[in-house]
Amino acid sequence: MSKAYYDEGDVKLYHGDCFKELKKLDEKSIDMIFADPPYFLSNGGVSCHSGKQVVVDKGNWDKGLNPKEKLEYNRKWIRLCRKVLKNDGTIWISGTYHNIYSIGVALELEGFSIINNITWQKPNPAPNLACRSFTHSTETIIWARKIDGTKKGNHYFDYQLMKEINGGKQMKDVWLLNLPKKKEKAQGKHPTQKPESVLERIILASTKENDLILDPFNGSGTTGVVAKRLGRRYIGIEVEEEYLEITKARLKKV
Repeated sequence: MSKAYYDEGDVKLYHGDCFKELKKLDEKSIDMIFADPPYFLSNGGVSCHSGKQVVVDKGNWDKGLNPKEKLEYNRKWIRLCRKVLKNDGTIWISGTYHNIYSIGVALELEGFSIINNITWQKPNPAPNLACRSFTHSTETIIWARKIDGTKKGNHYFDYQLMKEINGGKQMKDVWLLNLPKKKEKAQGKHPTQKPESVLERIILASTKENDLILDPFNGSGTTGVVAKRLGRRYIGIEVEEEYLEITKARLKKV
């Protein structure tokens, strides 16, 4: 790898394009990947924020692509992730209807088998201003494992812990979890920031202590913050320096 933007031993951040930085990682070195790639929805539409109508424009990294371009983009980064993921490792990818179906196809084309389709239900979603469809209140998180030839890897799943968290019953694939708390944005905000509660469940379910976790779209560093708190190692890649600075500030608070 190139020199880390931030390095505290078990936690490393790299400033750069994930398509370039992923090529520098050792093959089959990562235990688990969480990715929250661009949703490609910044096309001048409107949404509701704090009771006001706002234009959906998250940044140039989120500008829309046509279906063919979107699929090729997703196949490219997923292909690179597959090379660095251990044979028994898994990948989690979050998205909305804008990109998640393309990601599902890309995963299968690039040699992955889908384990679960998690529906994250938000209790207080933004209202639907157009009033021409149902209110969007969920995101989908796909959990997948590598296929080596015709054989599927033996992925890790802490079934007993998930059952314990769920009051002694098998945990279902619909998770009712809140949006990020105010304190999670105290060091700065990211337009698609995930709540720590979602990452905590993912990390506890699919990794062991000291496992190495990768997030190729680091954002404001929620994956790294939770990984550090739970005793996992972490590598984050982010193209925007502003978000790396937010991540550094958050990591120092852990």
